[in-house]
Amino acid sequence: MDFSLLTPAIAEIFLAGAAIVLVLVAAFGGEDSKASSLMRKLTIGSFVVAGALVVSNGQAPNLAFGNLFMTSPFKVYMKVLVLVAASVVLLMAKSHLKADGINRPEFSLLILMSVLGMMVLISANDLMVLYMGIELQSLPLYVIAAMRRDSIRSSEAGLKYFLLGALSSGLLLYGASLIYGFTGATNYGAIAAALAGGASNGAVIGIVFLVAGMAFKISAAPFHMWTPDVYEGSPTIVTAFFAVAPKLAAMTLFLRVTYGMLGQVGEAWQQVVVAIAVLSMIIGALGAIMQTDLKRLMAYSSIAHMGYALVGMASALPEGVSGVMVYMAIYVASALGIFAIILTLSRDGTSALKISDLAGYSRSHPLHAVCMMIFMFSMAGIPPLGGFFGKWFVFSAAVNAGMVSLAVFGVLSSVIGAFFYIRIIKVMYVDDAVGEVLDRHENSINTFVMTAMAIIVVLMMFGLSSLRDAIAATLPYIAFVVG
Repeated sequence: MDFSLLTPAIAEIFLAGAAIVLVLVAAFGGEDSKASSLMRKLTIGSFVVAGALVVSNGQAPNLAFGNLFMTSPFKVYMKVLVLVAASVVLLMAKSHLKADGINRPEFSLLILMSVLGMMVLISANDLMVLYMGIELQSLPLYVIAAMRRDSIRSSEAGLKYFLLGALSSGLLLYGASLIYGFTGATNYGAIAAALAGGASNGAVIGIVFLVAGMAFKISAAPFHMWTPDVYEGSPTIVTAFFAVAPKLAAMTLFLRVTYGMLGQVGEAWQQVVVAIAVLSMIIGALGAIMQTDLKRLMAYSSIAHMGYALVGMASALPEGVSGVMVYMAIYVASALGIFAIILTLSRDGTSALKISDLAGYSRSHPLHAVCMMIFMFSMAGIPPLGGFFGKWFVFSAAVNAGMVSLAVFGVLSSVIGAFFYIRIIKVMYVDDAVGEVLDRHENSINTFVMTAMAIIVVLMMFGLSSLRDAIAATLPYIAFVVG
């Protein structure tokens, strides 16, 4: 066997090998905090090595495993974002695993296995590999959602996530089986060739089910019902992971399937994506207004932001893809910064997760309040921060595609959404603290992440054009489905 044919998948092969080694480390290392810390460091190191392998082997499009697995510059960009997001979450986890009652070696191992699934999902070039990647990503997530075994809410979160995740996987698998039945293929390239003359009614039904399954993975409405409860019930460090890495992988899959495999039958999926985008923006914006818990607020915020990203996808234009990719980078930076702050909030030694707990925060922790204000303004799309340009890119793509009403709806939704972001700023800077002020967990890593993400969000305005141009250069490979 010519092992050079496996080069496109070298990063995934390395992570699979690292997972096997870490299983042995966890088995013989015990369950004390030292073993957990060692596992966390080894996992971060594995992500760094995997990132280097991804960058070094993905500059040209290539195929492996009989055209089942593909790498390209487009996929390199998204894989690097996933690895960076996962590494930052593990860095922040250093002092929070014990507080959340999940300071066990298997936590880092489960994160690694989930990230491996995400990378397989991103590089999938066949419906069978797609499903394998989704399940490999999802199963560890169900476990870590319920990892706080002494918490009823954590167990409930894990159970809800598992049951609804199984439902979504069933929808996706049923859609994939219909597409196979009406095209006679599971490979993306063969499916694209079979659909070149148009999609039959049966294939269209399969596409709708496939899109519904993918919409669940990015928590887009009306498949969002799991998100608020899972975000609230899961340990906060787990919620931070849910908010970034899985959404990056699922959005990449969404782009790859729609623009690549189904690129020639845009009419079969565009209307569905438009409907999901509109519902996500409405439910996300209106649902967040009523929240008093920061984690539930972030859940509804993520639903709305996935809706904004889908606006760019619905355009079916290359600039829509580049807009979505830029938007996801900005969203990840802002979400990581917000959770870096949320993880530091405590009152009398317990986590403080209510919006009202932030009253007077600007006077007790001015740096944190400034960073939170930057993230809130960016999420709301206030110029000249990165979030404004992210929305500009996706909305302008919709306008150029003739979907002016969709873009206008997105702008109006952003105005509604600005209310709950600005409300947090008002609570921090205007309201007086009730009772004792928040005692912050001293954590230099969280402070570093928070500050770094705030700087990135502010400075993005100067480099977004160059970033978008660089992303645009990768777009010809999004539809690269055969060798």
